[in-house]
Amino acid sequence: MATPDVTVMGGGIFGLSVAYSCLRRGAKVRLIEARAIGAGSSGGVVGALAPHVPDQWNDKKQFQLDSLLMAASHWAEVAALSGLSPGYARTGRLQPLADDAAVALARVRAKNAEALWAGQATWEIVPVNRFPGWAPRTPTGLAVFDTLSARMHPRRAAEALAGAIAALGGEIVIGDAPQDGAVVWATGYLGLLELSQALGRPVGNGVKGQSLVLGHDARDLPQLFVDGLHLVPHADGTLAIGSTSERAFDAPDTTDAQVETLRARAIAALPGLAAAPVLERWAGVRPRAASRAPMLGPWPDRPGHFIANGGFKIGFGMAPKVGEVMADLILNGEDRIPPGFRATASL
Repeated sequence: MATPDVTVMGGGIFGLSVAYSCLRRGAKVRLIEARAIGAGSSGGVVGALAPHVPDQWNDKKQFQLDSLLMAASHWAEVAALSGLSPGYARTGRLQPLADDAAVALARVRAKNAEALWAGQATWEIVPVNRFPGWAPRTPTGLAVFDTLSARMHPRRAAEALAGAIAALGGEIVIGDAPQDGAVVWATGYLGLLELSQALGRPVGNGVKGQSLVLGHDARDLPQLFVDGLHLVPHADGTLAIGSTSERAFDAPDTTDAQVETLRARAIAALPGLAAAPVLERWAGVRPRAASRAPMLGPWPDRPGHFIANGGFKIGFGMAPKVGEVMADLILNGEDRIPPGFRATASL
């Protein structure tokens, strides 16, 4: 290809999304990935695209809301261009309510959602028997059901984005290649460690997560969030369960006994899962910025270089808008990045 206008370093969800959005604006783009597309945490299996709770509103929650509302059209376009399904569906999320205090708080948040989500999604209190055999029993018999949450298969979504990039004429290099034009660093947790070293202060690190996939077909049901556990039914008839949060780890890509604890907790919530076979166990390290928000924008003191990192647990949900605001900044000089997302916010 001709000399690119933009070089994106990293084939995870943020790198793929920035490359895709720049290509859609007509830029020439080269994406360089050291190992494989989705080699890090973007090659995972859970895929819970769930909103923050609708209270104590801030720029991060608004950005996420905007991105989740963009997701349906975004992933439909990616699927059409690539011919690959990302497994996206806005099937909602169910969260059991354990006691009267939880119900009261849910009612407050339901009113907040009416205003903050502006009728584009709802946060309802529903009886758990609305989904027979799926929602765990609770003393209240009630659960929150929000219609904003969606599911997708992260690994397949990354593959679909790579296919869409190729369809738009983008170049994907596995290995080494020249860094021409504007350079975007989207290199996951190792990139955060390197950035910390370059800046002389910690700006982020990695948090390992483990998850597993069961052979249990609940594809038309909402995802569950119960006792800190995500249970996400996928379109292929599997059920993903995740995940752990491990700040200290020796083997980034290796599962251990902690993943079996996830299965035990899932069975405790839904005893019917005891007979479901384990199809896959997965482990990877998610990039967590010190600010706990995505880290976006210019690389401090390095002209022409940009950062798109720190997706942590919400990277796929944030990705459609991350790609758009980074393309605005890189190609047009238009800065729509929230102040709390800037690299300097983690310094």
